[in-house]
Amino acid sequence: MSIEFKRLSEVEKSEIIDLMNNSLVRLQMPLLKDDFNEILCDKFISAKEQLWTEYGYGPWAFVINNRFAGWGGLQPENGEADLALVLHPDYWGVGKVLYKGIINRAFGEMGLNSITILLPPTRTRINALLRLGFKKDGELEIDNEQFFKFRLVKPNS
Repeated sequence: MSIEFKRLSEVEKSEIIDLMNNSLVRLQMPLLKDDFNEILCDKFISAKEQLWTEYGYGPWAFVINNRFAGWGGLQPENGEADLALVLHPDYWGVGKVLYKGIINRAFGEMGLNSITILLPPTRTRINALLRLGFKKDGELEIDNEQFFKFRLVKPNS
């Protein structure tokens, strides 16, 4: 399996739009309220590219065997590096491999001491997250939506 981490601006907008309008993906993303159209896609890509400009990091597009599989990685959220992983359902089984690549970059080349992940209360299956070492670290509200925050601290080498 060939996995590439690319910038979101390097993939076809139509593929991002299809992903963000997938009904199974939308169930996990309470901030996606409207139909994700080309105008919203342009704003989304622009905002994610701006993170790279301002902070030196941001989310990637995941390309698996030359096909866009989703997006995610680390992005600044309230002064911390927050992990996101948004995959097309056809690629849900690859999440752990992508996660390992992201974590290696976070605690390796980026030198971070911890990362966070935000999950809506509807995400009740969190045992895998806890097994990875994440611990609940509070709650916050974004755009009138509630999220639980979990934190993973860099393991001792």
